[in-house]
Amino acid sequence: MTVENVTLNDPATGARASILPGFGFNCYEFIAKLDGRDVDVIWSVPDFVSGNERPSGSGIPLLFPFPGRLRGTTFQWEGRGYQVEAGDGRGNAIHGFVLNRPWRVIEQSESRVVGRFQASVDDPTILEQWPADFRVTATYELMGNRLASAFVFENPDDKALPCGFGTHPYFRLPLGGSSGDSCIVTVPATKHWELVDMLPTGGCTDLEKASAYQQGLRFGEMTFDDVFGGLVFGGDNCVCQIVDPESNARLAMRFDRSFRELVVYTPPHREAVCVEPYSCVPGTVGLDVPGVDFGLRVLQPGESFTSRVELEVS
Repeated sequence: MTVENVTLNDPATGARASILPGFGFNCYEFIAKLDGRDVDVIWSVPDFVSGNERPSGSGIPLLFPFPGRLRGTTFQWEGRGYQVEAGDGRGNAIHGFVLNRPWRVIEQSESRVVGRFQASVDDPTILEQWPADFRVTATYELMGNRLASAFVFENPDDKALPCGFGTHPYFRLPLGGSSGDSCIVTVPATKHWELVDMLPTGGCTDLEKASAYQQGLRFGEMTFDDVFGGLVFGGDNCVCQIVDPESNARLAMRFDRSFRELVVYTPPHREAVCVEPYSCVPGTVGLDVPGVDFGLRVLQPGESFTSRVELEVS
């Protein structure tokens, strides 16, 4: 199929970013300029622009109204049952509804693009699978070697909207050097959520050797598909970094306090690392463990929340 493509450019530096509004508003390319050379930040499969590849496997998938896996494909909400399609190969629904559907571009300039997806407008079949309508507005803006993204989540319905949001970036390794294994990845967390069959149990423990995670792990020694909590913020931002010691390139991801968990995933191909800010623990909808706060948001009619993520290469 043919998928709409938008490329953002920064004339001063030559940096660029590309987004597919027709395939989940996925930002599948961000190339910064550092000392006259390209630094390719985002990993995606070669033919991702075709729109025929796995939507959660490349670029920066946007995950809403639930990031991660639900437990199975059914859940109860306010006395009614809902059925969601399975998608993870294990019989679980995964990663929401917006990552593979066409979005509408509502504003565009050389360095900025705004997209919108509303369930009732863009795919009304979602209303049969989720308790309420929702509207998501996403902005990408390129400023030199900084790619800023901002998100607004609204409940336009007359019913309560349970929801959570996550981004799922695939950061390419190495960042200009010859070895991804030597790159250092920081994980600014103090807690670790227990998973059984990739689903949370409600158990959350102190992260052993948390200081080592915060100072940085060597990618060659990382094998993860884990959920971390107790994130370390400085002011309004939490910062994760990837450093390539050979090229001296540094990628910083900053995100705001709308996020409270961090999923870290090392894909089997070992060409990227996923460091994913989530507003909640995966699988929170329909999951009830007494005394455990999984971070599920419930937006009442007319309510909204915002999120912000920035990527910067230096």
